[in-house]
Amino acid sequence: MIARAETMVDVLRSFELRGAAGGARAGEQGELWGEPGGFPVEKKVAPSRTETIEVAGRPIPRIHNELWTARQRQGHSLHEISYRACFKAELPAFFIERLTAKGDRVLDPFLGRGTTTIEAGLRGRVPVGSDLNPLCPLLVEPRLAPPRLPEIEERLAEIPWGKGEDAGIDLSMFYHPETLAKITALRRYLRERREAGREDSIDRWIRLVAINRLSGHSRGFFSVYTMPPNQAVGPEKQRELNARRGQEPPARDVAELVLRKSKSLLRSLREEQRARLRVAHARGTITEGPADRLAGVAEGSVALTVTSPPFVDVVDYARDNWLRCWFAEIDAEGVRERLTTPRKLDDWAGAMGAVLRELYRVTRIGGWVAFEVGEVRGGKLPLDEIVAPLGVEAGLDCVAIAVHTQEFTKTANCWGVANNSKGTNTNRVVLFRRRL
Repeated sequence: MIARAETMVDVLRSFELRGAAGGARAGEQGELWGEPGGFPVEKKVAPSRTETIEVAGRPIPRIHNELWTARQRQGHSLHEISYRACFKAELPAFFIERLTAKGDRVLDPFLGRGTTTIEAGLRGRVPVGSDLNPLCPLLVEPRLAPPRLPEIEERLAEIPWGKGEDAGIDLSMFYHPETLAKITALRRYLRERREAGREDSIDRWIRLVAINRLSGHSRGFFSVYTMPPNQAVGPEKQRELNARRGQEPPARDVAELVLRKSKSLLRSLREEQRARLRVAHARGTITEGPADRLAGVAEGSVALTVTSPPFVDVVDYARDNWLRCWFAEIDAEGVRERLTTPRKLDDWAGAMGAVLRELYRVTRIGGWVAFEVGEVRGGKLPLDEIVAPLGVEAGLDCVAIAVHTQEFTKTANCWGVANNSKGTNTNRVVLFRRRL
């Protein structure tokens, strides 16, 4: 574990991404993620580059480097849950491995799909996560207590698939009638188990997987061809898409698809990792609440925060997740009201300042905050230059800004966004420390 801020700056400057032939890094990742030999061999995109910017009257290094692979699906299989604007598992892994020890508490106050939380648990740390979106705990907590495949298969066989119910809204543009009947039967079964106080980790896992199979662009989803499950289009847009493609919703086997996705999520999970996750689930906390008021997180209790806030009205999480909210019986309009991201930069900065003051409170002396942002408005607004002075005002020391460059945007090119032209093109991590 790195103790000195100067050493961490040196790591950011000199780090060289290596693959299976490159030694320790590949071995660490391969051991954790269950892939023989770790990553494929890769060459750095370019040598690291350092510039100096002024933050609150002090020179701060802004280091451009390739800190993790640009290849997709290199993390543990448990991470393969869709959610808008989520970062890759290698980002929190990079900082967790270097700035914490086993048993340390690792926080993400903008929980999202739980990348930091799951990675912390897999690495033997104690995860602490919070999000205003009530959907997020449903996506995260089950993966800290994953059931075994025979348990999932047995539970799926117990569900009365013939006892569907009225969906309450017209979803015929997404689902074949037989498929919708099975989806509503599953929704009803999970509700009745919850209301009877019988819900367990297997139920919560099945709900998680079903939420992530509701809509998508392959036969692995319950729906006809549509947008990914984290960007659900509305009914009218789907009707237009169906007409344009000349498609009708096909019948799908809901239970079989839930089991198939479960196999995929669990494929890398080994027994020692299950043991770590059990401890993480028992000792960690996943809550619903605001990032600037972390209820239940004691002062000075967190060793490291790795997080990424919403970026100046870039993503409408409630609109994108309306179909998921329907299945989980969450009020989507209520979520929209709670999750409104400021449109004006000054308002966004004010909100981030409040979050950073709260992170100062919960971070232990000598602890770290890795605050990931990007650039918005066509790359003209690098948010690290806004966040860095806010953290200093909150009482944190700004150690460095790490800019990870990559060859693609966070929004997939297949959905009409040209690479490196829109969305967020770089990971810009402002690294703070609570001074000793």
